[in-house]
Amino acid sequence: MIKVEQLSQSYGKKRVLDAISVEIGKTEICALVGRNGAGKSTFINSLLGLLPVKQGKITINDIEVIKKNVKWKKAIAYLPEKFMLYPSLTGLENMTFFAEAVVGSADLGRMEQILQSVRLWDDRDVQVKKYSKGMLQRLGLAITLYQDADILILDEPTSGIDPLGRKEILEVLKSLHGKTILLSSHHLDEIRQVCTHVAYLDDGKMTKYTVEEFLETHHLGGYQE
Repeated sequence: MIKVEQLSQSYGKKRVLDAISVEIGKTEICALVGRNGAGKSTFINSLLGLLPVKQGKITINDIEVIKKNVKWKKAIAYLPEKFMLYPSLTGLENMTFFAEAVVGSADLGRMEQILQSVRLWDDRDVQVKKYSKGMLQRLGLAITLYQDADILILDEPTSGIDPLGRKEILEVLKSLHGKTILLSSHHLDEIRQVCTHVAYLDDGKMTKYTVEEFLETHHLGGYQE
């Protein structure tokens, strides 16, 4: 679970996040939504401990996000919008490298299972410089899933991907069970298909809705299963 209490962040005199309090409960899939420049990246970087908390408090699975206690890091896996891979290595070699670097071991059977789930097992021995954008995003997601963290933070996982590639990634996300997911997205169809809640960031403030409440409140066409 993610719990944020009275979080404020500023750059110089500009306050980007203004006393935000929000909880993202266990197994919820919450979309992080806001206009460009609203502070979504600042919020994510605060959750990840990349940006020190100046005012307020963040707890991950009841552990406060502070430098002195890094146990909370084990609960989170993060997929940035642009996942940095080694282009001359194959998909499997990239996954093996990151598995050993982050988790400490690379289990081939488990890697096969995850690569199968993102439809990349048949392309495991292809250099990633030959991958499409969608394949690169799915490989990044596979590497993130290998960490088996309770909480996934995904920053625009379908950005710049063609409709088929987006569909494939959404199918993977819908197949995940027992994970708490914070998903930064600009796409209403993704939010409708995948998410249970929306955390809407506007003018430094954050409001949490169910997906149905968000669509109705902002007159965005109603809710569809």
